[in-house]
Amino acid sequence: MLYSLYELQRAALQPVRALAEAQTQALKLPYLPLNYTPAARTLAAGLEVFTNITKRYSKPEFGLATTLVDGAPRKVTERIVVRSPFCHLKYFEREGCAERNDPKLLIVAPLSGHYATLLRGTVEAMLPGHEVYITDWQDARDIPLREGPFELDDYIDLVREFLDVLGPGCHVMAVCQPSVPVLAAVALMSAANDPNLPRSMTLMGGPIDTRISPTVPNDLAQERSIEWFEHSVISRVPFPHAGFMRPVYPGFIQLTGFMTMNLDRHVGAHVRLFHHLVKGDGDSVEAHNTFYNEYLAVMDLPAEYYLQTVKRVFQDHELPRGLMTCRGEKVDTKAITKTALLTVEGEKDDISGVGQTKAAHDICPNIPASKRGHHLQAGVGHYGVFNGRRWREQIAPTVSAFIRKHDRG
Repeated sequence: MLYSLYELQRAALQPVRALAEAQTQALKLPYLPLNYTPAARTLAAGLEVFTNITKRYSKPEFGLATTLVDGAPRKVTERIVVRSPFCHLKYFEREGCAERNDPKLLIVAPLSGHYATLLRGTVEAMLPGHEVYITDWQDARDIPLREGPFELDDYIDLVREFLDVLGPGCHVMAVCQPSVPVLAAVALMSAANDPNLPRSMTLMGGPIDTRISPTVPNDLAQERSIEWFEHSVISRVPFPHAGFMRPVYPGFIQLTGFMTMNLDRHVGAHVRLFHHLVKGDGDSVEAHNTFYNEYLAVMDLPAEYYLQTVKRVFQDHELPRGLMTCRGEKVDTKAITKTALLTVEGEKDDISGVGQTKAAHDICPNIPASKRGHHLQAGVGHYGVFNGRRWREQIAPTVSAFIRKHDRG
């Protein structure tokens, strides 16, 4: 019902939004003297802010056409290597770099509301020295019900499948939420002596043990029962979407949660946008739109996966307590002995508190000290762990150096 009401509200706003967009364009016509008055500029700014906050944002593009390899520009081509209903494996092929034998890196993007393009800066920083692949998650709203459910165990299986595609000697990086399924997958592969076991895994800002330095989302998961989550945030996809009747955690509910956590900052950003538009500050407007075009583009999550993640990761803490299983097989993190482990945290992370990711070292006691690393980045929050200036200048070089160090096994 909630999803249907949301779609009805968007449909009702469509004529108003279309009128606002038309009026905005009319107020920007250069040959009308009235448009240069303060009143016209103020009205145009208000209308543009309104259309920005009410429109539906589609899936963004990575848009990484080139990269620099040893200082020389190389063309980058996106290729889908594996297609599955819930996730594609995307490869960023660098022209003329096949003979370099750079490390193969699988970046596992979070399945937590935003598209994998949120990691555009992550991919961009790793491209010069690595063969980069990424999990490109699909919007559950567009996946027909006949494709069946997608559960946490399916996630772990998918990580293993993609690592098999990359083959022996690859590396894996988990950004935020996938730290748990990636660590589980590596543990299962280690126990099975899998030849495609990654040489290193980098876990960044992930909820390995949310009992440490709990944050607001962690507290919410503890305060509410799993039944509350099922009844309060799960809806079925309405007609006419391809995923009609699929149970999902809708993107618009997730976005509401993201925004309310830092409501003052987001309101302030749109107030500043208004003033920038009035002043004609194009650079500031472009920076605002670039960020929010990405941030406001959200997708629906499969309900089964979401509820199991809340229950098994955030409520029962199965992995750090040694209780996790996959397809009935125990996930034994003590079995990891060959894969090097790097953990990365942000000092001001309000999603995964300091110490939650580092806890991976405690539950993997048999990894040699020479194969371990931890990086606590000062002055960054959750987003800054994998994007922005400190990511590019301090974190990415640390990650790249760790991968290179352990690329020979």
